[in-house]
Amino acid sequence: MSQTTEDAAYAAFVEAAWHRHLRTATLLTGDRHRAEELLQDCLVKLYVRWRRMSADDPHAYLRRMLVNGNVSWWRRRRRELLTDEVPEAPGPSAGPSAPSAHRVDQREELLHALRALPERQRAVVVLRHFEDLSEKDTAAALGCSVGTVKSQNARAMARLRAALRENQEATL
Repeated sequence: MSQTTEDAAYAAFVEAAWHRHLRTATLLTGDRHRAEELLQDCLVKLYVRWRRMSADDPHAYLRRMLVNGNVSWWRRRRRELLTDEVPEAPGPSAGPSAPSAHRVDQREELLHALRALPERQRAVVVLRHFEDLSEKDTAAALGCSVGTVKSQNARAMARLRAALRENQEATL
């Protein structure tokens, strides 16, 4: 393949995959802006390796890069001083209808509970339930065994259920 053909193939891949992988990055990081930075960093690294990606699955490779990049960022961040309280998320500026407001509240509760999970558990939940990967594919993306994926998923789901149940009881 010539350089321009490879560049065109890469550009087509990015255009087709951007929204899908941005959603994954957002769920992994818990922050849209951080997710965009993470995805852009990973796409730059993927471009450098693009010529060697002929037989590999670029989506799987990019997912693995997103998970690893987020873990690296999280490890660097752990050295910073963290506070016990999470700042409140800004509310909607316009008055939405009651049903859509309820969905927004549920989504915010889920995202808050997802952010509270340890990094490994969050990665498993995102890849298994949002990316709809099999246990085997999730294990390959995370570089661990299928058994680890199963146990991390079970723990994460239990924590999510408990957090959502507590939140629901608190609002009653």
